[in-house]
This record gives sequence, C-alpha cells and structure tokens, in this order.
Amino acid sequence: MQECVKVALDAMGGDNAPSEIIRGAIDAVHMRQDIQVILVGQQDVIQKELSQYAYDEKQILIRQASEIIETAEQPVMAIRRKKDSSIVVGMNMVRQGEADAFVSAGSSGAVLVGGQVIVGRIKGIERPPLAPLIPTEKGVSLLIDCGANVDARASHLVQFAQMGSIYMEHVVGIRNPRVAIVNIGAEEEKGNALVKETFPLLKECSGINFVGSIEARDIPQGAADVIVCEAFVGNVILKLYEGLSSTLIGVIKKGLTSTLKSKIGAALALPALKNTIKSFDASEYGGAPLLGLNGLVVKIHGSSKAKEVKNAVIQCVTFKEQNINEKIKSNIITTEK
Repeated sequence: MQECVKVALDAMGGDNAPSEIIRGAIDAVHMRQDIQVILVGQQDVIQKELSQYAYDEKQILIRQASEIIETAEQPVMAIRRKKDSSIVVGMNMVRQGEADAFVSAGSSGAVLVGGQVIVGRIKGIERPPLAPLIPTEKGVSLLIDCGANVDARASHLVQFAQMGSIYMEHVVGIRNPRVAIVNIGAEEEKGNALVKETFPLLKECSGINFVGSIEARDIPQGAADVIVCEAFVGNVILKLYEGLSSTLIGVIKKGLTSTLKSKIGAALALPALKNTIKSFDASEYGGAPLLGLNGLVVKIHGSSKAKEVKNAVIQCVTFKEQNINEKIKSNIITTEK
C-alpha cells in the first residue's frame, strides 16, 4: 500500500454515531487511496456496522476504546477519568505519532480540552482556535475563532490572524489572503475594547494582509478571506449562518414547488440551483481544525452525516501534505521571552 495519511476517527461521537461516521469513513477510502482511517471505539459495535460494506481492509482499521464521553459531561473531568474513551484514545494516537490526525463529532468541550492537554499546543501559541470554512459568494472564508476561546485577548486574535492566513494560503490555495476583524462598523475607532486594542496590532503585524474591519453583513459577500473574532462572536456568526442558509434553502424549495408553473420553472432551473445550493452547504467543507496544536485535531458538527465526515477526513490529507504545523511554528509571532 502506498504511503498514506492516517486519520483516527471517533466512531462513537456525535448524534449519528456509529452509522454515519462509519459510512463517511467508507466513502473517504473509496474516494482516496492515500488515506487510512482508524476507527476508534467499541470494536464489536464498529465491526457490526462495517460488515455492511465492501472496502479495502488495509485502509480501514479498528482501535478498541471501551468508553464514550457524553456531551453533558464536564470536559476536564471526563478527559481525566475516561482514559479509555474514543476521544482520549484517538488524541493519544496523534500525540504518539500513530495517527496524523484525529476527527470527532463528539463532545466539543472534551475535544477542546483533550487537544490542549493531550496533543498539546505548539510552543508560543497562547490559545488554539477552532477555524471552520464558511461559504461565501466568492468561494469560502475562514472564521477564526468559532468556539474555543470566548474570553480571548488581543494577542490571541493576532495569532488567530496569523494561523488563519497560513491555513488559507497553503490548504485552500488563496495567495496573500485578506484578513479582517469582525466589527460593528468600518471605522477604526469603532468596536468594543477588545477590537479597539486588536486593530492597531493587526495593522502592524507583518506577514498578513490586514484589510481592516468587516461587518457581519459583508461576510457572505466574501469581503475577506480570514474573519478574525473571539469565540462568542464567531459562534453566533456560525450558528446564524448555518440556520439562515438552511432556512433559505427550505423556503426556496417550497416556493419552487408551490404551483404547477413554479414546478416547471424549477425543473428548468434545477441544474443551476443544485450547484448554487451545494456551494452554500457547510458540510461540503469538512470540519473545523483546532489550529496551533502539535498535531491535527478536527471537530465536526455533532449532527454530522456521512458527507461531512468524509470531507473532514479528506481535509486532513491537504493539512498533512502542506505541513501546516511546521509553517505555523516558523511563522507565528509569540509573546514568549
């Protein structure tokens, strides 16, 4: 078998585990020969699910983990107590070099805590942010942070901008990506205390293409490639984005099938509509990497279906091929002495 990227996949995490998680793994290895997925979880449950599929057994392996961290559990205590959980076992595989990446739809809190405690931060990184790609009129933008650091400092946001720029350039392929900070207006003097403190630091930061403030209404238009904010703001933007997208798609579909004439028109417009709707489907872009760790950890939605799982697994290949962690290590400005 050719050299491949090894992805540890939490088979027990998420609302649709293990069926959709395993189906996503199957779809990923059918699409790419350079991926090996290691399903982490209860072996008998995983094996029963796998028996429904035909696949290359060299590309899908199982790693036993007897415990499951539930969403309602306190993350720090769960990581400490459940040493044989799928999240802890998968993270340890990354830490020990047995896997190149870990992907989970499980407890967000446990993934965030485990990423920092088990995998560990790159030296000099103050806080690792979650950074999902979001669809825009011009393609995609990176929203950083969307859920990891709700009480961020200005120095954290500067590092988010740096890591986001590296990711967008080397994973997405956007040269000299435009970086903007989320604000309530375009003027530099606007914003809360955090934004006002961070803005001049971003202006002075070498190595990024800072274009100033961005208002929420301009994000869907693709006015910037890297959208910088602390996690409270980022999570609100992300959830509103997802909710509005699904609502609009539902309203459009309902309108197109409301009358005979609209159904005829819909049939004619269907190919173009499918492409447009697909471009605004968040599951097309995989998961949110937790940037700034010593290994790759990707968080996907708790409600993820097979498509998002597949895309998150495939996303790990580009991350590994482009050696993103080494680029972050060599390019990040730190506050350490």
